[in-house]
Amino acid sequence: MAFTMLLVAGPACDASTTATPGTIQVVTAFYPLEEAVEAVGGDRVSVTDLTPPGVEPHDLELTPSQIGAIADADLVFYLGGGFQPAVQDAVAESQGRAVDVSAELRTLPVPSGDTDPSLTADPHVWLDPVLYGRIVDEVARALAGASPADASAFGSNAEAFDRRLANLDAAYRSGLARCARDVIVTSHAAFGYLAARYGLRQEAIAGLSPDVEPSPQRLDELRALIERDGITTIFTEELLPPDVADTIATATGATTAVLNPLESLTPDEVASGADYDSVMRGNLAELRRALGCS
Repeated sequence: MAFTMLLVAGPACDASTTATPGTIQVVTAFYPLEEAVEAVGGDRVSVTDLTPPGVEPHDLELTPSQIGAIADADLVFYLGGGFQPAVQDAVAESQGRAVDVSAELRTLPVPSGDTDPSLTADPHVWLDPVLYGRIVDEVARALAGASPADASAFGSNAEAFDRRLANLDAAYRSGLARCARDVIVTSHAAFGYLAARYGLRQEAIAGLSPDVEPSPQRLDELRALIERDGITTIFTEELLPPDVADTIATATGATTAVLNPLESLTPDEVASGADYDSVMRGNLAELRRALGCS
């Protein structure tokens, strides 16, 4: 794959925040990396996430204090390949320690076939629990390098997280094994890796970049597909406008439902204690309903 995922750690984005002495200062670019670092690092890390709850990470613009946090970081975790250009530019200028955790993932085929020039490959690897587990393991190795005395604790924490991901993977495999349909229509091409893992086919309204408007030809293709294959549900996202999906649903008699790409939690999700596992299980429930699974 052509994208680059890095771990970057640093002080809190708010210059007034005081970190706990002796902890590894980590800055993460967006939610999945934040959860992985916190789960693996425990109380040995102080984590600041650059993308606030409810903010679409693709279009994130950094404040001066966030740029300073990246520059001063012990470790920084980010996803390159055009996913968050402002973060990528800031990391390129930083003097902190950046660890590439995507080395094992770069050879994966791009699942969506999308040719959006703003992105070099589909970045949404975390939506595949198996691939997310590889990232968790890389996080453990990077943190162990920063604090060798804590390597055993980091390894144990990563193993515990990996067991949760294995259980989630098993739930998806069994939950999607017997379904009436196997095509998912989504707002943008965020679910290619999830679809490839579990034998589904993604048909996206927009490409890898959610800001790119679909062509009239693409809309006609989707209407025909929905009517021909008896697709009942068009998946929208909480952080993206649902206008186009609503229009297609009205024209075809389909309904809409939310499928969460887990790029950022909303404030309500944060308040309720939502995490990767709970959101992914919610996605599984929505997929089962839409695909007519038994």
